Amino acid sequence: MAFVDYYKVLGVDKTATEKDIKAAYRKLARKYHPDLNPNDTGANQKFQELNEANEVLTDADKRKKYDQYGENWQHGEAYEQQARQQQQQSRNYSGYSGGGAQGGYNYESTGGDDGDFSDFFQSMFGNAGGKQQAKYRGQDLNAELKLSLLDAATTQKQTLTVNGRNIRITIPAGVENGQTIKIAGHGNPGVNGGPTGDLYITFLIADDLRFKRRGSDLLATVPLNLYTAILGGEITADTLTGQVKVKVKPETQSGTQVKLKGKGFPVYKNEGEFGDLYLTYNVQLPTNLTPEQNALFEKLAKS
Repeated sequence: MAFVDYYKVLGVDKTATEKDIKAAYRKLARKYHPDLNPNDTGANQKFQELNEANEVLTDADKRKKYDQYGENWQHGEAYEQQARQQQQQSRNYSGYSGGGAQGGYNYESTGGDDGDFSDFFQSMFGNAGGKQQAKYRGQDLNAELKLSLLDAATTQKQTLTVNGRNIRITIPAGVENGQTIKIAGHGNPGVNGGPTGDLYITFLIADDLRFKRRGSDLLATVPLNLYTAILGGEITADTLTGQVKVKVKPETQSGTQVKLKGKGFPVYKNEGEFGDLYLTYNVQLPTNLTPEQNALFEKLAKS
């Protein structure tokens, strides 16, 4: 995997402040955002690189490791730990001699100088005389997928482009807004033959003009004319799968709520199971009444 220079990605110097980095990220993120470049694979990849660069360089600890270890920054802690262990072993052997005149083993401590440090670095990240190279798991990746409420109500297949790779996934009906799923083995490649990281996808479900979601139930407000509210009758109401006829009882008050069983949202990973749809009536008062209609209301008021 080619090394990505996060400073170059954001167009800033290594001396840039956190404020400079955030400003550069915001400017470029607007330019390459997938919503503005829906069919541009290059822009999508650039946007992913910007997110990675911003995540690393605005985190003081990650940035320190990145500046010190470059492309191997994710394994900095493991490297430092093993370096300490090697230095400890070196101190344990310091000044030890065995066998006396019989010509046993003699050990001399190097004192943990730069030679040991460099050799150890090579043993981890390069070929040091055929030594076994340490293997490290690849970095996990994060992506967001925007869906409409109607999209989230049906099981479907979609293709995501992550780091220039097309990944086809199946999205079960009923996913929640903000829910994250893991796609194993679709993150960054490992180091020295280590396992590949995973991909985590977070779903962002847009608000709907007709329905408000509450778990697997849906809520909706429907207008009800005064005459139907008083006399009763039948109205047509929207559901996710089409329109249905709903009977209205006489003398229905504004704010009355009725339940349409099984007309709500699919239950996640429970095929064939649905929540309920709750309709709240909003009684509409008539306007632009004729003189005759006004007279009738006056007569009702007097009675």
